Amino acid sequence: HPDIFFTQVHDALVVAPNLPAKFIQRLRDNNVSFVIGKIPVGPEYPETAVYNAVVTNKFIIHNSKITDPSIPELAGQKTHIHVNQGYTRCNLIFLDDDHHITSDRGIYQQLEKSGVNTFFINPAGVQIPGFDHGFFGGCCGLFENKLFLLGNPDRHPDGRKLNSFVDQLNIKISALSSTSLFDGGGIFFVE
Repeated sequence: HPDIFFTQVHDALVVAPNLPAKFIQRLRDNNVSFVIGKIPVGPEYPETAVYNAVVTNKFIIHNSKITDPSIPELAGQKTHIHVNQGYTRCNLIFLDDDHHITSDRGIYQQLEKSGVNTFFINPAGVQIPGFDHGFFGGCCGLFENKLFLLGNPDRHPDGRKLNSFVDQLNIKISALSSTSLFDGGGIFFVE
């Protein structure tokens, strides 16, 4: 899952220091700008969530108790919205600075308190092997006003409301398959 090993910060990535070498080499081969973080990803929570932050133009959204220090260093002066959910990127996608989608009630409440228009989508409609359900952020990524989804939102109970929320922002949904939504660890676009 890329959301375990990477944090997107503007046009760069913060990557875990123990990211397998073949992925480091792919980033270098493709001239992707990245910074190596300070804390290795470990086998259990919270060590599996130190890079699972969301960084927008205004905010760093994550459990501030576990965030790798390289993330705020690279992000600069942004408001840190603390959420108790360490797996923030797994549960959250931002469409712009003022519109987010989350499958975590605690993240939803914190963002609403901060004045961010947030759509809650039930995680029960997101599949992941070995668990009752996955998380919405883990099935999507945003690139050039398109929200790419691993699966078809029309197969989710909240699909119609999701489509409406996204449509109001002139963002198009691109379903990458006709199956139910699937948590694959997020879709990251890097240049």
